Amino acid sequence: MKIVALEIKNIGEDISTDMFKEFGEFETYLNSKPEEMPERCKGADVIIVNKLPVNEETIGDIDTLKVVLITATGFDNLDMPYLKSRGIKVCNVKGYSTDSVAQHTFALLFYVYEKLRSYDDFVKSGDYSKYDIFTCFDEPFNELTGKVWGIVGLGAIGRRVAKIATAFGCDVVYYSTSGKNSNNDYEQVDFDKLLEISDIISIHSPLNEKTKYLFNAETFKKMKKSAVLINVGRGPIINDRDLTDALKNDEIAAAALDVLEKEPMAADSPYFEITDSRKLFITPHIAWATKEARERLMMETYRNLKAIVEDAEPRNRLDLM
Repeated sequence: MKIVALEIKNIGEDISTDMFKEFGEFETYLNSKPEEMPERCKGADVIIVNKLPVNEETIGDIDTLKVVLITATGFDNLDMPYLKSRGIKVCNVKGYSTDSVAQHTFALLFYVYEKLRSYDDFVKSGDYSKYDIFTCFDEPFNELTGKVWGIVGLGAIGRRVAKIATAFGCDVVYYSTSGKNSNNDYEQVDFDKLLEISDIISIHSPLNEKTKYLFNAETFKKMKKSAVLINVGRGPIINDRDLTDALKNDEIAAAALDVLEKEPMAADSPYFEITDSRKLFITPHIAWATKEARERLMMETYRNLKAIVEDAEPRNRLDLM
C-alpha cells in the first residue's frame, strides 16, 4: 500500500506520523499545491489531506486511489459526489479539538477582559517599579460572576464553553444556528435576545448560508456597548469591515478572534486599522492546535485507516453518509 500525506505542515512537524509506515510505503510533503497533486499522488492507494481540494481535477488521473483521509472535521474541500461515484472511501476526524478550543476561548477572553496587555506593559516598562502604591487602577476590569454569556452554536465545543462559563458564575444563554440543538441546562433564546442581553458572546457554529455574516453592522448596533465578542468558529461568520467600524465607533467594547474572513490574514485587512489590543486581539487560527489535540487528530486518522485495512467496524466514514 502506498500512502501519500500532502500537507503535513498544516498539522505540525512536531507531530509523529511514523505509525502510518506499518501499512507500507509512506510519502510525505510539508505542503502541496492543487496542481501538484496529480504527480505527487501517482500510484497512491491512500492520500491524507487537510485543506487541499480533492476532486476530479486534482485526483482524476489517479486510478489506484481507494481511500481519502482528511485531517479535519469539515470536508467542504472534498467533492463527495465524485468520490462516491468512484467508490473511494473517505474518513474525517471529529471531537479531537473540543478541549483545546474551549481553553483558547477563555485565553482570548481574559486577554481583553482583564486588559492584560496594558498591565504587562506597565510592569515591563519599569513604571510599576516607580509607582507610589502597591497596585494600579488605570484599566478597570470586571468579574465574570453574574455576567450573561451568550453562546452561538451549542455543539460539543459550545457545551464545553458553557460548562466552564457556568463554573465562573456566568448565566449562560444560547442561540442554535441550526435550530436542532436543544439543551435543558441552559436557556435558549432567539438571536436578537442574545445580542441584547449578553455581556460576552462566543461563536462556535459552522459556516453555512445561515451563518455567513451573521454578525454585521446591524448586529453590532444591537449589542451592549460593554460587550466582548469572541470568534473561534469560522471567520466569515463576522463581517471584518463591519466589526472594525463597530470597534472604532465604540459600539462594542472588544473583540477577540482566532478566525478571519481570509486566512492567512489579508494584507489589506481592516483589522490593521486597530492597534489597541484592549479593543482587538487576534490569534492565527490556533484554538484547535494544542499539541495534545494535534496528536489525537493524527492518531484518529491512523485508526480510521486501520479500520479500513482490517475491514473492521467503519470509523468516521463520510462516504457512508
